[in-house]
Amino acid sequence: MSHQSVICLAHSRLQAELIVDDLRSAGFSSDDISALLADHGTSRDFAHEMHTKAPEGTAAGAGVGGLVGGTLGWLAGIGALAIPGVGPLIAAGPIMAALSGAAVGATVGGLTGCLIGLGIPEIEARRYEDKLRQGNVLIAVHAEDSRDVSRAKDIFERAEASDICVSSEKTVPAA
Repeated sequence: MSHQSVICLAHSRLQAELIVDDLRSAGFSSDDISALLADHGTSRDFAHEMHTKAPEGTAAGAGVGGLVGGTLGWLAGIGALAIPGVGPLIAAGPIMAALSGAAVGATVGGLTGCLIGLGIPEIEARRYEDKLRQGNVLIAVHAEDSRDVSRAKDIFERAEASDICVSSEKTVPAA
């Protein structure tokens, strides 16, 4: 089944929390909202692992949720993982399932490959990965129809998020 996601970059965790709060107030479900951010609070050893920590990250979700807290803690499936070349990340929502799955081993690279699998063009996916390394927060929301796309884009624009785009997913990641 094909559907769309509206994606943006927040420049800070605070801006990301405000955006997620606005999405929530607009009626979007926690199961439809994803957030992905660099985890600058984990140990150096975790950052240097050369494979995904998705299984352990999912189990550690409650601990990460406590660290993230606030509005981002409301999102479903929050957990920590490490992606080769990117380092430790905190992911929540459907993107956590996508990162835990086969996309992590994509030939293009872990995070970029996953983002391409979510329907983001490769050049955009590489830019998102670079921006995440710089401390930005990627937010994506599932859109059932053009009305949802418009509502999400309006929320992102009002919050002054950057790199707003709409992607068409070929498959629906498990929540």
